[in-house]
Amino acid sequence: MAVTLPKIQSRPDFVDEVYQMLLDAISDGTLAPGTRLTQEEIAEQMQVSRSPVIQALRILKKDGFVQDAPGRGVLVTPLDGTLVGHLYEIRGSLDALAARLAAERKFQVDPDIIVRGRKIARGKDVKAMIDVDMEFHQAIYRAAGNPLLQQSAQIYWVHLRRVMGAVLQSSMQQREAIWDEHEAIAQAIAAGDSVAAVELTDLHTHRARANLVSRLDEYLGEAHPIV
Repeated sequence: MAVTLPKIQSRPDFVDEVYQMLLDAISDGTLAPGTRLTQEEIAEQMQVSRSPVIQALRILKKDGFVQDAPGRGVLVTPLDGTLVGHLYEIRGSLDALAARLAAERKFQVDPDIIVRGRKIARGKDVKAMIDVDMEFHQAIYRAAGNPLLQQSAQIYWVHLRRVMGAVLQSSMQQREAIWDEHEAIAQAIAAGDSVAAVELTDLHTHRARANLVSRLDEYLGEAHPIV
């Protein structure tokens, strides 16, 4: 493992913190697909005992983010283009439903989210790009007024974060285009135009899927040895 992980401040139970820090590192690409992880290295870098590390890795394995490595330890699960396609099939349906319900309420998306999204898109902080993108969509899920919709969406977003983290090194023009689409969706929802909101959301999801799958294919075509 060639990366440096943050240290954790002392407290009785570290499992959640270790899990979240590892998940963030996997999601933003700091821990690339195929990276080998050992309990000892993680515990040493985070300055915690092996017990919470073992439990955190067990949860990550159950969630599909790590898998057993040859020999000892685990490795970050390789990315799978087929899985991305399946995730976007679910995302497309849920996002369209959320947009329609939010438009029926004429929900006003906080314009600050879009301003921050555009600003962050011009930088290099991939985690911040993913976080603000999720913030935009989660605002619409909440506005839909159906808590089950938001809970369902959370499942696929956890995995999409990882794909986005691996391939979100696109051109500035593409990043700006994403926020142009977000702004158009927000305007349709605020105007109460549910038809336009759904159509724009469908188009946004289709373009996002095509872009991610294309860039993922390029990414997987490169050499990514286990480290």
